[in-house]
Amino acid sequence: MPRGRAVTWIKGHILQTRRTCRSIALILATAASAVSCIAQGKPDAPAAKQSDPPSTQSSSTEKTQAPDKSDKGNDAQGKEPDGATSGTSKDRLFFTLPNFLTLENANQVPPLTAGQKYKVVARSSFDYAQYAWYGFLAGISQAENSEPGYGQGAAGYGKRYGAALADGTIENFLTSAVLPSLLRQDPRFFQSGHGGFWHRTGYAMSRVFVTRGDSGNSQANYSEIFGSAISAGISTYSYHPRGDRNVGNAASVWGTQVGYDTLTYVVKEFWPDIRRKLRKK
Repeated sequence: MPRGRAVTWIKGHILQTRRTCRSIALILATAASAVSCIAQGKPDAPAAKQSDPPSTQSSSTEKTQAPDKSDKGNDAQGKEPDGATSGTSKDRLFFTLPNFLTLENANQVPPLTAGQKYKVVARSSFDYAQYAWYGFLAGISQAENSEPGYGQGAAGYGKRYGAALADGTIENFLTSAVLPSLLRQDPRFFQSGHGGFWHRTGYAMSRVFVTRGDSGNSQANYSEIFGSAISAGISTYSYHPRGDRNVGNAASVWGTQVGYDTLTYVVKEFWPDIRRKLRKK
């Protein structure tokens, strides 16, 4: 490759990486600020306990009853209607985005079968809300002019929308169905629900690297790391612009996917607290 073209390629790749990092950093900062405000607004918890009747019930009973009274998004876990998979939930982040692989106060549950993993991932990936979400992501990509090979205008947006939809769907199946079935790992996120803000944030972020096996033991999260890497390779070298089909761009896509997944875990950890606050308004 001539020196001038090499310098131009390196500059373009650095610029694209900076844009991606700025987008992730902005989203992370906004989410962390919102979650921090919610976490600091917990003084009303003791008041709820004072109104409870005297200790005629065990603490475990109170924990199982709490979701029934205040967390409708998590009720009937393991007994889902409308063809939903047992051992999953029918919850939605911000009452919109599917959150079917998150369980609250349910650490002792049987593992999902391979068929159940595929079923819940399909149910989530082709949910109506996902199409609007990918439209939003495509709009951000269009505004930043990421991967200029797509162009601008309606045609460029359509290409970015299709790429976002394909990227998300492929990654969801690889990280939550295909590899978890092969490696016998549990794709569900088990909310911690206890400890301070930073403790819970650290726990949520660690789930990118540590997961639960079907045996119930903690394992390295090979499904997430390798699944997102394979997904990035497939997308980069198949339907993304030819000018972006290189190792550097594949690594950038991989990092972006892992970054979004990390943010999603943090939001899932604090979503029950946010939901309770929103319902009290």
